[in-house]
Amino acid sequence: MGKIRPPLSLVPHIDCTLPASAMVMAAGLGKRMRPLTATRPKPLIEVAGRSLLDRALDRVAAAGIGHAVVNAHYFADQIEAAVKARSTPTSIDVSDERGLLLETGGGITKALPLLEGEAFYTINADNMWIDGPIDTLRLLASRWDAGEMDALLLLVPLARAHGYDGRGDFHMDGLGRLAPRSGMKVAPFVYSGLQIISRRLFDGEPVEPFTMWRAWNKALANGRMFGLSHPGLWFHVGTPASIGETEALLHQG
Repeated sequence: MGKIRPPLSLVPHIDCTLPASAMVMAAGLGKRMRPLTATRPKPLIEVAGRSLLDRALDRVAAAGIGHAVVNAHYFADQIEAAVKARSTPTSIDVSDERGLLLETGGGITKALPLLEGEAFYTINADNMWIDGPIDTLRLLASRWDAGEMDALLLLVPLARAHGYDGRGDFHMDGLGRLAPRSGMKVAPFVYSGLQIISRRLFDGEPVEPFTMWRAWNKALANGRMFGLSHPGLWFHVGTPASIGETEALLHQG
């Protein structure tokens, strides 16, 4: 596949400090992926011969991040077995949500004791990306500024969001500050499922089901929520049909 060249303003500094941990969100029920998820969790669905979970953890390991956390609820035993079969990243913990599915925000809150550092990555297991000129996790880390950010989201332009059928998620100004889409309007950027987020947004939160928006709204209220446009390709693998579509696009590349 030919290189996708971003504007010079997006070319990151080579030197950057990576968050110590990445959390792969793998606990969902995968209802839109039925019937494929009748006997296995969505993160273990394969695309081009490799599971979504393995693809996410491969990215973490390739970036040089030594620790990952994977949450598990639906067919949790299968998730645990898949994690145990891996040798990289060096350390992988499973955050057990068998008793109660906690959604994205609640899942992170429960996993906080396992996550290292003030800020960490979160990765939705059902999203795939192809890097631009540099590793995407490193690109995001090169833009992270703990002094002014509580969340930094990797965004995809709506026109390039393969497998996505919504109206977009965010508007982004010239400094990268985000504003959410309102009402039935269309927003030009889609959340890719990859971010760096500060643990302070979850401090004091109960371990109960809630979405990421409870944390994001805190960052938005304080002007501390930013985005970065992804210079490479991105795929949302949300339905059985999207598997073939994604494989076809990968084959064309």
